[in-house]
Amino acid sequence: MISTESLSGKRILVTGAAGFIGFHVCLQLTQLGVHVLATDNINDYYQVDLKHGRLRTLGLDPKSLSEHNDTLHSTNGLIFIKADLEDSFAMENLFSNHGPVDFVIHLGAQAGVRYSLQNPRAYADSNITGFLNVLEGCRLHEIQHLIFASSSSVYGMNASIPFTVADHTDHPVSFYAATKKANEVMAHSYSHLYNIPTTGLRFFTVYGPWGRPDMAPYHFTKQILEGNEIQVFNNGDMYRDFTYINDIVESIIRLIPVLPSKPRESNEHMNSTAPYALHNIGNNSPVKLMDFIKAIENATGRTAIIKFLPMQAGDVQRTYADVESLIQATGFRPKTTVQDGMNAFVNWYREYYKI
Repeated sequence: MISTESLSGKRILVTGAAGFIGFHVCLQLTQLGVHVLATDNINDYYQVDLKHGRLRTLGLDPKSLSEHNDTLHSTNGLIFIKADLEDSFAMENLFSNHGPVDFVIHLGAQAGVRYSLQNPRAYADSNITGFLNVLEGCRLHEIQHLIFASSSSVYGMNASIPFTVADHTDHPVSFYAATKKANEVMAHSYSHLYNIPTTGLRFFTVYGPWGRPDMAPYHFTKQILEGNEIQVFNNGDMYRDFTYINDIVESIIRLIPVLPSKPRESNEHMNSTAPYALHNIGNNSPVKLMDFIKAIENATGRTAIIKFLPMQAGDVQRTYADVESLIQATGFRPKTTVQDGMNAFVNWYREYYKI
């Protein structure tokens, strides 16, 4: 981990703080002694109890939240405010009444590729309108650096391997991916117009303790431990650049003080002069889905019952991250193996659910 001396005395706003990645970022920042202002709407896209468990681990009491109390304080100085990203008044209140805010790590969003096929408006509200409110907060309050979550899904059916930030991303295959692509171009416009140092992060299949129940690592582990069948699409011929949560958090923390300059090597392909950068955050090592399932079997000591199915709408066959720009910016390369990562996840799962 890099020195946090440059963050001493600074306040960092983290959106999506009850979510998987946001929770881990808040936990690491508070352990480093950084002042954290956190927000989340704690929606019911997946189990609210899991989100409450994350908040309790941050030293907060989610049972204290009510119609008349949207703010929680932890003993380590973290301030949590329950708010919807698309509520412009609530977002302005975050910046104006709980500041000054020095850095913003925007991880809040409506997640999930498949859910976007049936509920596109939830993605427009949170990922488009919500992100606009974040950008406006950064513009009006002179934020030193905005870091925001994009996704490897922006690459769509990209045939070039590995995926690089210079690749074209104009053909998303899900509405979720379209909103993430929209975030990138929205952020660039604000960076260009208002000189806001901005970094977008394309995450590749994040997994680990406290992970999301709608994602394969959690779902497969649950079904295998319970002796239930798992559905494996494209007859198992899928590859994912699985990235362990600790590597994601390490990358984000290292990037906070790394302000993009004008121009930067990582944005030269766009002929941009904005202080704007994009980085892939992946393990740079795609794993075949069947090998990933084997890692879960090894970690659980159980054998998976598998039903093979054809490819689903909105899915892609392979993801593979080129992480050279991340290494150049931070000196860090994600490196946790899938077996080590799944061992840690299964250990957490067994302890959390008392299995």
